[in-house]
Amino acid sequence: MTNRELTEQIRKKRSFLCIGLDTDLDKIPGHLKQEEDPLFSFNKAIIDATHEYCVAYKPNIAFYEAYGLAGWKALEKTIEYLNEHHPDIFTIADAKRGDIGNTATRYAKAFFEQLNFDSVTVAPYMGRDSVEPFLQFPGKHAILLALTSNQGAFDFQTTAYEGKALYERVLETASAYEHSERLMYVVGATKAEYLQDIRKIVPGSFLLVPGVGAQGGSLQEVCKYGMTEEVGLLVNSTRAIIYASEGTDFAEAAAAKAKELRDQMAKELL
Repeated sequence: MTNRELTEQIRKKRSFLCIGLDTDLDKIPGHLKQEEDPLFSFNKAIIDATHEYCVAYKPNIAFYEAYGLAGWKALEKTIEYLNEHHPDIFTIADAKRGDIGNTATRYAKAFFEQLNFDSVTVAPYMGRDSVEPFLQFPGKHAILLALTSNQGAFDFQTTAYEGKALYERVLETASAYEHSERLMYVVGATKAEYLQDIRKIVPGSFLLVPGVGAQGGSLQEVCKYGMTEEVGLLVNSTRAIIYASEGTDFAEAAAAKAKELRDQMAKELL
């Protein structure tokens, strides 16, 4: 999916909502645990209830790896279901991979060719040859960790060196990579005050913004400082939506939360 196609979906749905599918067997409603594949059953119900309110889904790969082969099968079924029934939805493999050369290429093949995700999150610490292999696939995107929403982000990402913070150097350097037009960047909603400076470095790139909802990030602040004429934002919400209810009405509750956030986004798009 190209940036233009993604923007068209945002305009059509009046939404730039991304829903995280961090599916935890300890948190899903008890009645689903009797299903043959409870992870997929939960995901399917969430997708069926919320797809009209969002433009992207983001499974965090760790929540599937933790269950071994059964988890990988559930992930595969989830992405196949999305690609078959909702091909207009942008899919993100939240895998945070980061290795060099042939290894990076194999990671890219796994998520882009075998699982057929539209994008994958990538850690930039090892530099150019750990990122560019992900950018060799037309129509696919690497989403580079730039300034994350966790407290530990201040350990390294905002550390200044020769007058510039590390995250600023990451953005500037990555912008010069081959096929950097296929790059997106992770910027946490809890760091919204940094977005104005970030937009000076990557004015036209899409930003994946986690942290709105349970982590306390402000949608209005994110839009004020991060939105572009082409929108340029995917705002992720996970727990506040998918775990809105622990009962049999979990899908309906998720839909209500997704609609609520979509309606707030629609106002920002006016």
